[in-house]
Amino acid sequence: MSAMDKISKTFQNREAELDILFGVINRFVGYFTRDSIKETRNDTRKEYPFVPMDTRQAYEEILIAKQCLDSRRKQPKIPSFIDVGCGIGQIVLVAEMAGFDAHGIEKDPYPCKIAQRLIGSDKILLEDIWKFQDYDKFDVIYYFRPFSTKELQGRFERLIEDTIKPGGIIIGNRRLSDSIEVDDRFRKLDPNWPIWEKTKK
Repeated sequence: MSAMDKISKTFQNREAELDILFGVINRFVGYFTRDSIKETRNDTRKEYPFVPMDTRQAYEEILIAKQCLDSRRKQPKIPSFIDVGCGIGQIVLVAEMAGFDAHGIEKDPYPCKIAQRLIGSDKILLEDIWKFQDYDKFDVIYYFRPFSTKELQGRFERLIEDTIKPGGIIIGNRRLSDSIEVDDRFRKLDPNWPIWEKTKK
């Protein structure tokens, strides 16, 4: 077997192992999702109840953000991460395992309580998106479209873009606006995933 064949086989084995791992994770996430939707106190005319993001995609996005931050740090420092509308906290947990000081905010009490039990009430806050004041403290802000109306989602996206600090990274899944693509404050970090770095105020 050639060296290239060995590399290819190793890669295929790794992918198969990850498929098993994410399959198990997604089964657990699915279990808690059903109860979260049933128990939601969100106004579903404009806000989504907890809807899980594909864990594998989120994992890839988080790794790209981490590699970008690590590449420019002169001194070792644990970067900070927040999932806005974190639901049961599975993305916060993935970010924590990837080496972030990971946090989440969630205003729906049922999934928030699960996330607090899973990760800790010091890391997960029962907090409204619009009232949270500390977005500028985080190196990475992650979200998966918390609002179902174009007006509210667009307003939320602008809030994050305006308040994240220069050097911060947005992972914005299922955006409704493409304005960030032409905003000269941001550069896209990967052609395949919705990840942007804020380069200036």
